[in-house]
Amino acid sequence: MGGAASQAGTGTGTGTDRRRRGAVVAALMLSMALAALDSTIVSTAIPQIVGDLGGFSVFSWLFSGYLLAVTVTLPVYGKLSDTFGRKPVLIGGSALFLLGSVLCAASWNMGALIAFRVVQGLGGGAIQGTVQTLAADLYPLKERPRIQARLSTVWATSSVAGPALGGMLASGAGWRWIFLINVPIGALALWLVARHLHEPVREKGPRAPIDWAGALAVFACGGVLLTALVQGGVAWGWLSPPSIALFGTGVALTAAVVAIERRAAEPIIPGWVWRRRTIAAVNLALGALGLLMVAPTVFVPTYAQAVLGLAPMAAGFVLSVMTLSWPVSAALSQHVYRRIGFRNTAVVGIAAALLILLAFPLLPYPGAAWQPALIMLALGAALGLFQLPLIVGVQSTVGWAERGTTTASVLFCRQIGQTIGAALFGAVANTVLAGRLGGAGSLDAVAEALENPASVADPDRLRHAVAAAVDAVYVGAACGAALALVILLCLAPRRFPVIDQENERAAGTEAGAEPEPEPEPEKASPGPQGSQQHHSPLSQQTD
Repeated sequence: MGGAASQAGTGTGTGTDRRRRGAVVAALMLSMALAALDSTIVSTAIPQIVGDLGGFSVFSWLFSGYLLAVTVTLPVYGKLSDTFGRKPVLIGGSALFLLGSVLCAASWNMGALIAFRVVQGLGGGAIQGTVQTLAADLYPLKERPRIQARLSTVWATSSVAGPALGGMLASGAGWRWIFLINVPIGALALWLVARHLHEPVREKGPRAPIDWAGALAVFACGGVLLTALVQGGVAWGWLSPPSIALFGTGVALTAAVVAIERRAAEPIIPGWVWRRRTIAAVNLALGALGLLMVAPTVFVPTYAQAVLGLAPMAAGFVLSVMTLSWPVSAALSQHVYRRIGFRNTAVVGIAAALLILLAFPLLPYPGAAWQPALIMLALGAALGLFQLPLIVGVQSTVGWAERGTTTASVLFCRQIGQTIGAALFGAVANTVLAGRLGGAGSLDAVAEALENPASVADPDRLRHAVAAAVDAVYVGAACGAALALVILLCLAPRRFPVIDQENERAAGTEAGAEPEPEPEPEKASPGPQGSQQHHSPLSQQTD
């Protein structure tokens, strides 16, 4: 960041600069709360929404449509923030999110609500990517874990509070208020950003045209493939004509994306994202994280209700303890990676997560609630130690003009991993349930049984089947953790090529000049205007 923001980021600015940065950080936390709440607050209001609008057969698209829009727009917003700056992208995305929220509250049927949720997602993609990028812009490497830990805490708190807040609003003021509550929070965040975020003046000069063709191709390709993954095995069979048509179209669009991006002067998804060893390794590792995260977030509440016999709120608590230990571990991870490096810290975290995931199938049946809760608590601590060093590390290997694209690629891969994991582990769970229940079992049937226990002829058989299905999913999640571990050990460099931020400022990166691509993956790139970007003393010690 330039001007006041850069001074505040280094800790050498005036009191006004520090207050300005504090206001921007508050805006980032409010914006992150919007995105985090939206992923959980809607779920508890589904009965009221369906009762009012109908459309029970398609209500799952309230979540799928939002997820699709967020995922496919992340690369586009990342590139736009590197080209035009973070501020206009964050303001535009937040405004679009708030517009979608107001439209959702005014929905007259389920089709309209789904369409407006997609509008929300188009804004949510800008919020998620740009907030994480600005966090790296505002703080130097030494202080970056502080803001990342705050953002993790916001996400964790929102994840825990979202269902309770959604249920309270839906049963009291009405379900439309779960969308209207976004307006005052988002308006305050917008005002703080517009007033206090000051970005550097970018150098005037020729600028390559925006790759709108590539953006449209990426959006179409991602939308088609994600729809195939989200709906496959749910709305239609994997080998049915709709699945084959969607996957075939997705392959054709993938080829079109590659062709368009290779010809573009400034591609939306530049090739250097995958040519640089560090960025490629982090992308793949966090994609594996998204894959394995499906196991606790999707299947633990069902396990807690069906196997342990807990009420929905108590079942949610079993999962929520993971969101308590995750930000604490993330905040403390800096003391580890300053000693042993980013990669080694992440290796320790994912290795611990692998053992914890394998411990879940060893829990006694039916067991006590504290046992899976303890597993979730330990898993959150391990994953906090894994994720944050990789995000901080990869953001520190690029200059200002590449940080938005790099951050967006990391978040995009994690979202893709979650989508693949939901499809893969859903198929695994359904297969195990069908085998245990005589070919008639599915996750949908389990959900219906939980709503009406009297309809179950043999509840103990159902509990054993659910336990076996969740155990199988956790074994699959452990395979995802093993994949991430192999990626880090085989692909990630032992020392991340961290750019010295003081040298970056002196070279003009924060004034808008773009650094040249790295000639070799494990070496820092030559700085803009011909000056050399050296590794900082911190990177020499720890990375």
